[in-house]
Amino acid sequence: MFRDRSDAGRQLAELLLPFKTKRPVVLALPRGGVPVGLEVSRRLDAPLDVLLVRKIGAPFQRELAVGAILDGAHPEIYVNNEALQALGLPASYVTREARNQLAEIERRRAIYSRGRSKADVRNRTVIVVDDGIATGATMRVALRALRHAGVAYLILAAPVAPADTAEALKTECDEAVFISTPDDFGAVGFYYQNFAQLTDADVVRCLDQAPAPVD
Repeated sequence: MFRDRSDAGRQLAELLLPFKTKRPVVLALPRGGVPVGLEVSRRLDAPLDVLLVRKIGAPFQRELAVGAILDGAHPEIYVNNEALQALGLPASYVTREARNQLAEIERRRAIYSRGRSKADVRNRTVIVVDDGIATGATMRVALRALRHAGVAYLILAAPVAPADTAEALKTECDEAVFISTPDDFGAVGFYYQNFAQLTDADVVRCLDQAPAPVD
């Protein structure tokens, strides 16, 4: 369906063109979402930044998200109170773990942005982009954390996602835009002719080619 991530990004950008007048901020999940986000950023003449979100897992079940921390001008912590209560964990657990994850976020930020200012998403229209979605677990906590951060209008955009995952994620944002939502999904890479693994240097090159994040 897509030649590569840039081709997917150009196709996705056409569907997102109506949002250009909203002066959106484009946030891409590294690494694969960044070249897709670059094409969206160019078409919408919007700033591009990476969305660095770290899931905070339960002590003995790391895949179960009890919270997340989201990078930004003002780092935001999302707390899954239902999960905390079910596991008998205090809210302080998330706060403590968030400090550890923030250090990793800052390490990645230093590599990717090289001194570029972070995008401030408060009261902005934000388009969250990835190269495809499988289970949606990371995207779900990212969207919830962004909502907690005060985004005015939240849009999820991806070239491809399973039909059931796409439907479930619609409840986490104001609008969701997909090119394809097959019932028989398989894997994201099945929908690309070229789905080569990207490097940190690839991410940096994309960010250097895009409009700078705004405050």
